Amino acid sequence: MTAVLLAAAAVIVLDVYAAVLVVLRAKVYRVALYRPMLLNIGLSALPVVTALGVCGGLAVLAPILAHLVDIGPDARAVVVTAYLLAATGVWLLLFPNSVYLITELNFSHRTASSPVPLWYDIIQTLVLTLSGIGNAILSLGILQTLLIVFEDRPDASLPATGWVFAGVVIVLGAVGVYLGRYLRVNSWDVRHPVALLQKLTAHLRQPGTALEASAFVITHALLIGLLYVPLFSITWTSFAATAV
Repeated sequence: MTAVLLAAAAVIVLDVYAAVLVVLRAKVYRVALYRPMLLNIGLSALPVVTALGVCGGLAVLAPILAHLVDIGPDARAVVVTAYLLAATGVWLLLFPNSVYLITELNFSHRTASSPVPLWYDIIQTLVLTLSGIGNAILSLGILQTLLIVFEDRPDASLPATGWVFAGVVIVLGAVGVYLGRYLRVNSWDVRHPVALLQKLTAHLRQPGTALEASAFVITHALLIGLLYVPLFSITWTSFAATAV
């Protein structure tokens, strides 16, 4: 459990540190505050808040679920499944906001005449990116843990279904980052699926775009996967050892 709490604390510290560096950049070097970065930090933390909300929602539903047992053996399972599908769907729409911070490494906030030293912008942007990756890993870890707990396995091994879930989410997260960076799509644009699909289709029809998009998604997904798999495995081992 210590490893779990330490991981969560590290992500929170990274988020705060990233915000502090953004503010100090404006204060110390007397440049305009780059507000989009602060907004992106907030959006990046939303998947973590939502993942915790999914767990909290189950606690709120607990009294209702207790009464459903008397109605029928399958009633509880149906309600829990419906809730988890809906809540996880909302979380999934927000998940790319965390991974999106990788794209801040393009230094779009920096100009050639900027009085801010390059070393400062490198550290600031690197911390920002790491905070986004940390939020992505933490929120996904919470949901994968929830999935494992609901499988009610007799041992502490990690089931294949959990890894499949994580893999699909990581790939979809990379797709979301691509859509956000190149098509300027936001999570709430899913309200207009037809227009979104038309925009994506027109974009991918441009020569070479489909190949570049595939390479973007694969490389970004591999990066998150290579970080997530060992970190979650280590953290789960600590969590399972404490729970036994």
